Amino acid sequence: MTAIASPVPGKIRILGLSGSLRRQSFNTALLLAAQSLGGDGIEIDRVTLHGIPLYDGDFEQEFGIPKSVEDLKARIMACDALLIATPEYNNSMPGVLKNAIDWLSRPPGDASRIFNNRPLAVIGASPSGFGTVLSQNAWLPVFRTLGCRQWAGDRLMVARADRIFDESGEMTDPKVREQLGEFVKGFANFVRASPVSAHA
Repeated sequence: MTAIASPVPGKIRILGLSGSLRRQSFNTALLLAAQSLGGDGIEIDRVTLHGIPLYDGDFEQEFGIPKSVEDLKARIMACDALLIATPEYNNSMPGVLKNAIDWLSRPPGDASRIFNNRPLAVIGASPSGFGTVLSQNAWLPVFRTLGCRQWAGDRLMVARADRIFDESGEMTDPKVREQLGEFVKGFANFVRASPVSAHA
């Protein structure tokens, strides 16, 4: 059993993981907005998946875990919780994000170290009128299998994202900003109430 302590006493540190590689990604912009809305006592470390290769079991057997994956594992372990910002592609999860989660669960013992009992929340932004509801639904069995403690609070699915963010990626809709701020604070309260004490 390895104890997990908050890296900054009294502060909740969240790893915000964007599931899109696009330079002007709505989901990366969603995490950028979240960084500014958490308030005192909440810090969000935002990261993208650039540099994570496609999972290949032969590569893993011959060369081990890629450094980019090990670096991402270290950033997750340095945080108290995980916030996933997922796009929705073809009514489901994006392959680049599923690929990263698959790498993070390798070797098998690391699935427990990285994910088991870790507080997790999923948000998402899409230009469609339905937000990312189907993508978020598709993630439920994945994170349940990995043993994450997924927050059952309000879900945040930003629809018509092309009207919510300007060309520079700034969130311009005050109602959505308020919803996002409340979501981040609610998730942080969930983490404070039931922090990760240990991993099997």
